[in-house]
Amino acid sequence: MKKIYGILALILISHDAHALAVDMNEPTVIKADKIEYNLKTETIKTVGKTEISNKSGQKMTLADSYITKNGTDLSGNDIQIWLGPHVYVESKNVTKENSITIAKQASFTACKNCDSFGEAWEISAKRIKHNLDNHMLYFYNMLFWIYDLPVMWLPYFDMPDPTVKHKSGFLMPNFESTNKMGTQINLPVYLYLSDTHDATVTFSYLTAENPLFQLEHRLNGDHSEFRTRGSFTHNREGKNRWHVFHDDVIELGENARANIFLERASDKTYLQKYGFYSEQPYLDSGARLELFGQSGYVVADAHVFQELRTNSTHYSAPAGDILPNIYAVYQTRPLFASTYATFMGDILGISGDGFASQRLIGEARVTSPWTVWGGNRITASVAARYDIYNFYNTEMIDGEVYSGLKNRFLPSGYLEWGLPLFRPRETWTQIIEPRARVTFMRHIHDSEFANSNDSAGALLSDATLFSSNRFSGLDLWENGTFADYGLRWAAFNSDGETVETFIGQSYDFTKRAATDPNSGFHDGQSDYVGRIGYNNMKWLNLYSRFRLSQENLELRHIETNGVIGTERNFVNIGHIWSKQFYDILTEVESIHEIMGGVGIGITDRWSVRWDMIYNATENHWQQHRGALYYEHPCYYLSFGYRRDGTIKEDYKGTTTFQFRFGISVDGKHY
Repeated sequence: MKKIYGILALILISHDAHALAVDMNEPTVIKADKIEYNLKTETIKTVGKTEISNKSGQKMTLADSYITKNGTDLSGNDIQIWLGPHVYVESKNVTKENSITIAKQASFTACKNCDSFGEAWEISAKRIKHNLDNHMLYFYNMLFWIYDLPVMWLPYFDMPDPTVKHKSGFLMPNFESTNKMGTQINLPVYLYLSDTHDATVTFSYLTAENPLFQLEHRLNGDHSEFRTRGSFTHNREGKNRWHVFHDDVIELGENARANIFLERASDKTYLQKYGFYSEQPYLDSGARLELFGQSGYVVADAHVFQELRTNSTHYSAPAGDILPNIYAVYQTRPLFASTYATFMGDILGISGDGFASQRLIGEARVTSPWTVWGGNRITASVAARYDIYNFYNTEMIDGEVYSGLKNRFLPSGYLEWGLPLFRPRETWTQIIEPRARVTFMRHIHDSEFANSNDSAGALLSDATLFSSNRFSGLDLWENGTFADYGLRWAAFNSDGETVETFIGQSYDFTKRAATDPNSGFHDGQSDYVGRIGYNNMKWLNLYSRFRLSQENLELRHIETNGVIGTERNFVNIGHIWSKQFYDILTEVESIHEIMGGVGIGITDRWSVRWDMIYNATENHWQQHRGALYYEHPCYYLSFGYRRDGTIKEDYKGTTTFQFRFGISVDGKHY
């Protein structure tokens, strides 16, 4: 038996796109009963059974072949091609003349020998033609098989070959069924506009509602990307309902970036009814410009909001639109030792229905951290801040509607101490760290400004301790001197296991104005706050933060998150409970919500996923969903449902069932 090594043209069916392609670049081995090489015409002729293999492991067997050196002409009978462990092509006869290749009585599968009871899927055709000039494949009299059963016949079908990265055409449809709008059939069409520009248009037919049209548009530039998603329907009630989500990111050099974003819907319930809702409480549209350097950062942004909730307050959503907000911060190099200065500026404008306010804030702060004898860490900081406000018909915290100017000078400072103590051992290393901070702030009587500005009150937690301003936002002022103190213990070992606990408290030396009974702050001692966590970096990760009454250590608030298990088999847990008071003596209904999820790998291919949110305060399911998945090397499918229990205006929760199916080749979904 003879062997010839060289560069030969092989006609191969590409496993990336189920198509014919030419491989001219890999060294090839030919084995045959008889091989003839014509030096004059530079052609190879084999007689009998012939085997051709290349460096990547692809193999082709055929009989009585004829191949020219440059691959312009080729012919052979009874061709079998292995492109991978399960990617297989068979053809009775293949001929190639210049740019046209024709395979007769051909079949293709990416599931050869995957299952003992047959090929999961296979495509057969009476004739397949490949045109190298336009990079297209043409199938004549094509039949699609699933486990040796014919399921779909087409007289003609064409598709691009693997050298084409993008090609317009239909994508795999998917199906949904809801108890409100009947069965929904989604038919997506991919539109190729250029290598960096494409779109997907989806027509959705609904049996109990008018059709829905969806669009997803993508455009990439050298230093930018643009994304748009939207939908539209004219429903049976004669109303136009729609949504648009748009996001542009533009890089303006190494130190600047711009962002334009748009989120709008025709009404409050459209996103939920048609399945586009992702728990967002309001939609945000606007623009942002960021400038950043090694020691400074500036951001200018504007926001126009659309409220989606039926009821909301200024504590949970902005009141009015933000036009604009400019925030800048700059930190100097060390002035001496580790001491540095920070300068901050903030401009905010808010406008709403008949009211407006503008705010200008400037602050300078000097911070000096030191590590002294015994490992003690001392940090001292002083700051001076000046605010100017202009109000027009704006409601103040005390209920007064005010127009005019207000200003205030707000000096502050803090002194913080910490002492981390380490105890290394062969198994576990332990750390115990006491920490305390005293914050000094100017006490003023008109510290509480407008309802419509960015502050949303204070909520005590372990994350708000050791902060100069414990309110959300900049408008409300702590108004006095307070101390924070706490104790942290942690341990870790060489396997990555970690344990952490923390307990702390705040003490106000100045009487607080209009203290929210649910905030955890009181005159004098606050409630106790803490956290506890454990992670073994394998199958268990638990974390919980809590708040206890300073009077009797009664539980007032707890948030818990945990994941137990592995990637395929797991349980995740989320829980929030918070006792609520109307005033210091009157208890009202508590906040109580449970989140959870389960994943079970039934076999290597079958798995189940389920997750839920349960409103325990009102005793109803807010939402839950689950699905059964099957991941085969050659295809994938899923059966799932989603139940939304929300009741809002004209929307009442729906149950949606969904079925998806697609072909897989070498782990890629089509």
